[in-house]
Amino acid sequence: MDVLVVEDDDGMAEALQQMLHLHGHDTRRSDTGTDALASLPGTKLVLLDLSLPDLAGHEVCRRIRENSCVPIVVLSGSDHELDRVTALYAGADDFVPKPFSRHELLARIEAVLRRSTCCCGRSPEDAAADSAPLPVPVPRPRRTPPESAGEQAVAPDKLRAGPLWLDTRTRRVFLDDEEVRVTRKEFDLLAMLLEEPGTVMQREDIMARVWDENWFGSTRTLDVHVGSLRGKLGSTRWIETVRGVGYRLTVPTALGSGAER
Repeated sequence: MDVLVVEDDDGMAEALQQMLHLHGHDTRRSDTGTDALASLPGTKLVLLDLSLPDLAGHEVCRRIRENSCVPIVVLSGSDHELDRVTALYAGADDFVPKPFSRHELLARIEAVLRRSTCCCGRSPEDAAADSAPLPVPVPRPRRTPPESAGEQAVAPDKLRAGPLWLDTRTRRVFLDDEEVRVTRKEFDLLAMLLEEPGTVMQREDIMARVWDENWFGSTRTLDVHVGSLRGKLGSTRWIETVRGVGYRLTVPTALGSGAER
């Protein structure tokens, strides 16, 4: 099946094409909206990035939909609700925020193709041939150490570092006995750092565990979540940056009432 990858970032485009080739798909690449519109004939699916140098991705999506019912999966570094809604109203069949896992993207492509089986008057047989199911690799389960005889593995409910602690059962975070509201990813990130306070966690390990071991795209999303957590905890000193390596959780030495946390 011929997939048109519309992406101006060379590294991302190459990674997407390699993944699709691995699963038996021919690909073509366009790095501008104008070229994408000219390259549309013969395309069976479009992977469309919204950040293009000439035309807005939403406008490219709208123009494609005016003349074709080819499935469109939008990829974007923004997960703002307005971007998602605008893309879907412009004619996109799905919206996948970056970074994303290889497994999720393949599953979403397959789902879009299933829904478009009889699109544009094709016979079900021809459409089914075009949209043959994508083989989605199943991640290998993590190995856990064997339990000793008569010993039960019990995960601790609470993780603590100084006045900061969280409850893994209720997924709530507390600082000085006051609850701190965090998002799901922020909780998972903080829990990982709290497991070993003072230990440097590498960026790649954090991304693999908190997001996905097959994530695509920049690790900038990790920096954004760390910045958000620092703000909610009231001090940048709770999470220390180890340049070129990753992050570690530390307890600020002084949390005086008049000082910055």
